[in-house]
Amino acid sequence: MSDRTASGVGITTFHESTGILDCWFPKPGLGPDARDNGVEIWDDPSAERRRVRHEIIQLTIDLDKAPTSVPDAYLRLHLLSHRLATPRTINLDGLFSILPTVVWTSLGPCSQHDFDQVRTGLRHLGGLTVLSIDKFPRMVDYVVPSGVRIADADRVRLGAYLAEGTTVMHDGFVNFNAGTIGASMIEGRVSAGVIIGDRSEIGGGASIMGTLPGSGHRMITIGRRCLVGAQAGIGISLGDDCVVEAGLSVTASTRIALPGGSVAKGLDLWGQAGWLYLRDPITGQVKALPRGNRPVELNPTLNWS
Repeated sequence: MSDRTASGVGITTFHESTGILDCWFPKPGLGPDARDNGVEIWDDPSAERRRVRHEIIQLTIDLDKAPTSVPDAYLRLHLLSHRLATPRTINLDGLFSILPTVVWTSLGPCSQHDFDQVRTGLRHLGGLTVLSIDKFPRMVDYVVPSGVRIADADRVRLGAYLAEGTTVMHDGFVNFNAGTIGASMIEGRVSAGVIIGDRSEIGGGASIMGTLPGSGHRMITIGRRCLVGAQAGIGISLGDDCVVEAGLSVTASTRIALPGGSVAKGLDLWGQAGWLYLRDPITGQVKALPRGNRPVELNPTLNWS
């Protein structure tokens, strides 16, 4: 085992046919010394009807190796959402094949295997709502980071990393192994593997191309003090103090006119700071103009108060 380890004491939800559906680690930690911190199994009146039982588990994992079990995978997702590990710093290879698809309900996780029968048995408890059918649960059902605002809890998955001061608006979305490493405003889509720098804003309907762990492709970083306009699409990394105008798509293969008449591909500008990306209203050509040393100034009272 490498020196990069993490550990935790958690509570699993075990289904008689499917196996472990989820695992909650209230206080995970880096290093090999997991402590239970008073973890106890609670009284779950719906457990028998859902055909599940809860069990306490303690484990230590190697963060440089791929996850090997459902609790292992959940511990890694908890580390990210607890801000103990930043996106792209721990091995998540094969995560999708390990996590089961779960019926997430207001009464807890259920197996797809027998959900129709389970739902019938739960009706007497009243108020059963199916939240989603997915491999990933909502982050806020497991971790509530300090100092953030999340307008719609359904749109932030467990495994998202949200730095203090971050706001995720109603149409914003943050996937696992992605997020903000500073106070940022998220009104668009932050896909898996994407990192947003401090004091940046992702406008409404904007989308940043994600990359799943283990794919071998470059992962995108948006620098500090960047503004990605509404409905824009980003397929390259941006350096600090960049602006992408509303509705513009900039990918690695986009042909971009530069000052002086030369033309570059988006890949050639990967991670460079201080560019304004826009489309010429007459010719339709995508252009990149230098912004000089001017920082992008967003409204701090609106965004990070």
